[in-house]
Amino acid sequence: MSEKIGFVGVGRMGANMARRLKECGYEVSAVYDVRKESAVELAKEVGATACTTLAGVTELSDVIITVVTDDKAQLNIFTNKKDNLLKKAAGRIFINCATLTPKVHVQVDKLAKKAKAASLEACMASSINQARNGTLYLMVGGAPATFNKVKPLLEKLSDEGKLLRYIGGPGKAAEVKALVNMVMNINTAGLAEGLGLAAALGHDLKQVMEVFSQTGANSRVLVTDGEDMMNRDHSCFFSGAHAAKDSGIALSLVKAKKINAPLATATYKQFTKMTKMGLGGLDKSGIAELTFKGRAGKGLKKSK
Repeated sequence: MSEKIGFVGVGRMGANMARRLKECGYEVSAVYDVRKESAVELAKEVGATACTTLAGVTELSDVIITVVTDDKAQLNIFTNKKDNLLKKAAGRIFINCATLTPKVHVQVDKLAKKAKAASLEACMASSINQARNGTLYLMVGGAPATFNKVKPLLEKLSDEGKLLRYIGGPGKAAEVKALVNMVMNINTAGLAEGLGLAAALGHDLKQVMEVFSQTGANSRVLVTDGEDMMNRDHSCFFSGAHAAKDSGIALSLVKAKKINAPLATATYKQFTKMTKMGLGGLDKSGIAELTFKGRAGKGLKKSK
């Protein structure tokens, strides 16, 4: 555990990963976030330096974990001419955890190699509680040798490696993550429609969900989102806006391979509509606001 670990992007996921690694005995050396107050607060908690530049994180770290919002943000932290992570980055390893289009992970891998550094994608199929407890499901893409170097660290984030999967070369883990979220979002939209129709027919939703759980209608999202859809409790663990973004990533792969995917297309449209209605900051369970009669977000605090 001699590596010094830096973090770029310390929102709820990044911050909890930092806390987890600190508890496991790693030195969290540097943190950075566009919201400076978040970086300062976490730095005090884990004994790190709150860096004001990206290059500063690289200077103070051996391994840098990035958890940013989207393709644009990811490219910016590696290519911004005024300040980026690749300045004097020789020998560093970057672990990029955001859900991005696969081609961006490939691009970052090439940029890192040019700077005599290394890059991995470590795509997460879990949420905030798992980040804090070290039980993230991680899908990794990149060079096998780089993966093996940081495998002990990744194991501490993935239930001692039980939930760690090496998928393949650059971009391959991102492809699988896109598939995971595509299917998850389709299931979420389908559950919202089923429960919305059940409510319109006057059924007891608890009973309907019990029947779903014992038949072919069962799914993981029934467990995570069913009661929230019924109770309109859309506390955010994975936002509707992120679901729209990730469904869009999957659709870009669909179009590139020219396959027929009407369900993925319809789901993308639903989550995009949810976001345009001002509900994108709600959990993805909030898609039920589009399918239950008389809801449409009425009585809920809309996101900005």
